[in-house]
Amino acid sequence: MDRQTVTVNGLDELRALTGRDLGTGEWLEITQERVNTFADATGDHQWIHVDVERAAGGPFGGPIAHGYLTLSLVIPLFGTLLKVEGISMGINYGLDRVRFPSPVRVGSKVRLRATVVSVEDVQGGVQATYDFTVELDGSAKPACVARPVYRYYL
Repeated sequence: MDRQTVTVNGLDELRALTGRDLGTGEWLEITQERVNTFADATGDHQWIHVDVERAAGGPFGGPIAHGYLTLSLVIPLFGTLLKVEGISMGINYGLDRVRFPSPVRVGSKVRLRATVVSVEDVQGGVQATYDFTVELDGSAKPACVARPVYRYYL
């Protein structure tokens, strides 16, 4: 897929994106190495994630990514969809909701679809709310749906 990252300069241009579908990004393959690294970083070494042999006989037919690993991938994936320039900083303010409707098996591919829900003024900047869907290649059900909130400051 040859897509263009949406780039805005300043808060007024960001406000103008309200309601806009930013499209989907590139597919990213989930590797066992990535899952193991996440397990090491978080201390979550549950066998469904890191024990390839045992997971093969488990409920998912193989190892799966941690839900929070899937969620964490929205950070680099979102950066390929939207770039905000002309600000001093942007921060992750939190999540209004998050769900993991479908497990992500190692070897599968995910990509992000994002929509700008709202952009509202806050002291010194704006608060932007998005709808994120982490799509799972070959699955009708997404791997993750989330409503993150970011703040951008001049």
